[in-house]
Amino acid sequence: MRHNKDYRKLGRTTSHRKALLKNLAIALISHGKIETGVFKAKELQSYIEKLVTTARVGDFNSHRAVFALLQNKVATKKLITEIAPKYKERNGGYTRIQRTRIRRGDASTMAVIEFV
Repeated sequence: MRHNKDYRKLGRTTSHRKALLKNLAIALISHGKIETGVFKAKELQSYIEKLVTTARVGDFNSHRAVFALLQNKVATKKLITEIAPKYKERNGGYTRIQRTRIRRGDASTMAVIEFV
């Protein structure tokens, strides 16, 4: 039984899962909206909301903390200078997940995740 388990493993090893979430986060930051599977979107939501909360401070330490997780200078800069200041007054809930369609190949439920 999976009582009180913290996260979804998504059928991947730890390193593969970390790389997946990092790349999805970079794509979401650069495009503002992406379509992916529902369970990946739900995992990405908690990942990106923690990043935005850290980036809201906007100082050098938050810049380093965000870059340590993303490893992408362009995405880090965009998150800290453009996206995070919009949510200064908001206490969480920076992203929205909307279910869109069922993928034809494997009948997987797809969802769009975007910044509010």
